[in-house]
Amino acid sequence: QVQLVESGGGLVQAGGSLRLSCAASGRTFSMYAMGWFRQAPGNEREFVAAITWNGSTHYADFRKGRFTVSRDNARNTVYLQMDSLKPEDTAVYYCAAGSGDMYTAAEYDYWGQGTQVTVSS
Repeated sequence: QVQLVESGGGLVQAGGSLRLSCAASGRTFSMYAMGWFRQAPGNEREFVAAITWNGSTHYADFRKGRFTVSRDNARNTVYLQMDSLKPEDTAVYYCAAGSGDMYTAAEYDYWGQGTQVTVSS
């Protein structure tokens, strides 16, 4: 069992940065791939980024170098650094833990409650 708690969301102006954190409980954290997804009102949840247990990273195309995912297994924490934010990045951001297809939300076993990111123009 893994419990996930996101933090770091907030209101930022376009062009600004935020760093999201996802703290995990459970001794098996390091065994899971960790993903970040986002969901804007009226939209489906979409893949943002993921990182495997050994640090291999994967990103959505829209990221275009602006987002960076990392993890600290000693701290049971995964991060999403978001730079050059745009108004279209506004959404609730979720972290998730899983062991299947990292690009597919349904493949993740555990989810956090989400953190709101709002980018003003």
